Amino acid sequence: MVYRIVKRGFDLICALFALIVLSPVFLIFIIAIKFDSKGPVLFKQKRFGIHKTHFEILKFRTMKVETPNDVPTHMLKNPQQYITRVGKFLRKTSLDELPQILNIIAGHMSVIGPRPALWNQYDLIHERDVYGANDVPVGLTGWAQINGRDSITIEQKAKLDGEYVKKFGFIMDIRCFVGSIVSVLKGDGVVEGDITQA
Repeated sequence: MVYRIVKRGFDLICALFALIVLSPVFLIFIIAIKFDSKGPVLFKQKRFGIHKTHFEILKFRTMKVETPNDVPTHMLKNPQQYITRVGKFLRKTSLDELPQILNIIAGHMSVIGPRPALWNQYDLIHERDVYGANDVPVGLTGWAQINGRDSITIEQKAKLDGEYVKKFGFIMDIRCFVGSIVSVLKGDGVVEGDITQA
């Protein structure tokens, strides 16, 4: 598909530009994370990419090193006990996702697409198969992200990802991009803990 080629070019241009412009911000966060708690600056985690291939997603570390691995935050009991002081700010503003610019440059991700599922989120992967949502590039943000994010169920996320697939194209990506900016500014959909208890 022609748009996929155009989309990849757009991703590279945006990611390289963002990396240059945001390099001072990266430096500030690196220093803040190192002073705030012990452990690495970056957090790596195995995720599903397009066609259910695996890759390591990058994030600024927002949780303590003793946090259980490969457990979605909303499934932790009392996740607040694991989140660092700097991490609270990074997660609330979604700035912990910035290192994924490197994933985009490497071709693991796109700017817009379904959020990459954890390697053990088989329920989400199965639901996305129903809608063909595993066969488009995963993204930094997407349709489900701006329509509920952490506050919606697996089934709802997969259905929204399916809507993205049906409307896959430039207009849909622009809607997701603009909607993501609005959602971040409003802090919509960020839930730390079991959504049934939110």
